[in-house]
Amino acid sequence: MNFASDNVMGASPQVLQALLRANDGPLPAYGSDPITRAVERRLAELFERELTVALVATGTAANALALSLLTPPWGICLCHREAHVMEDECGAPEFYTHGAKLVGLDGVGAKVKADDLESYLRGLTSHVRQMPPKALTISQANECGLVYSTEQIAALSDVCHRHGLRLHMDGARFANALVALGSSPAEMTWRSGVDILSFGATKNGCLAAEAIVVFDPELARTLEYRRKRSGHTLSKGRLLAAQLEGYLANDHWLDNARHANRMATRLAQGLRSLPGVRLAWPTEANEVFPILPRSMDAALKSAGAVYHPWSGASLAPGEQVRADEILVRLVTSFATCEEDVRRFLSIAEAAASKAGA
Repeated sequence: MNFASDNVMGASPQVLQALLRANDGPLPAYGSDPITRAVERRLAELFERELTVALVATGTAANALALSLLTPPWGICLCHREAHVMEDECGAPEFYTHGAKLVGLDGVGAKVKADDLESYLRGLTSHVRQMPPKALTISQANECGLVYSTEQIAALSDVCHRHGLRLHMDGARFANALVALGSSPAEMTWRSGVDILSFGATKNGCLAAEAIVVFDPELARTLEYRRKRSGHTLSKGRLLAAQLEGYLANDHWLDNARHANRMATRLAQGLRSLPGVRLAWPTEANEVFPILPRSMDAALKSAGAVYHPWSGASLAPGEQVRADEILVRLVTSFATCEEDVRRFLSIAEAAASKAGA
């Protein structure tokens, strides 16, 4: 019953098989191989346009390098104040932008709203003492498990572009958000105004593979140099590409995401039906954020369940976690077993019954 993260699972068999196939024999190094070219073509097909792709091994590298294309050292990159790039990248975006500043905005459920972004931008001065905003980055799905609709993305993009900012999407859970919306990759990105995407795959079945996808060729001019200078151009680049080849083949990536989302929905529905349990935010992708009685939390952990406590900083006004409660995060993955979900809910139900006796 490990719901700590979708990072705790290994790679899917399909991805590993593709990796083994690519391992045989010699091929050109540093991403000059036919597997990398094929993955680039496949991504262009999925996004329905020509684009620039740079493969890296980590989401931190993808986000930091992408933001370095958008934000000069004297600029500001806006995000939600609980965004992964601000709280969990150990300063990598600031490092790779050579000093650009991350500024966090408020928003219920870790979502940035277009009206709030507009108000913030209108409140800035243009004096040289004020760092100018150059980019906004949003997480899809976000840090509270919520998904930006295509209309919300387009509204944010409209504000960004009117004020001279570019829009980056941290798509660590891109596939989970995509199947939740029933959208297409194009609709959820460049057609809604996204300029650069960090296309995540590691959380959804890959071993270690992410892609920086740039929709504006002008923005991509220095990407290869930045990737090499940062130490993220792998000599055996085909082994990065092979993971994505297996991941994207036959809609395997979408099947993985659908399974993860389905397991999260079952968890959410089961927990929500128990007395004393409520959800901090709706379950829209593969993360569930229940507020549990501490007695239930203790029972689950005693039975071997693994998960993390979570911040309530982005709760809706009027909502709070009481002293006898705890807000936690449960994350499902492509490899989550239905039996683990059933067992988790059974233990939670028993704890709720005991507390009510």
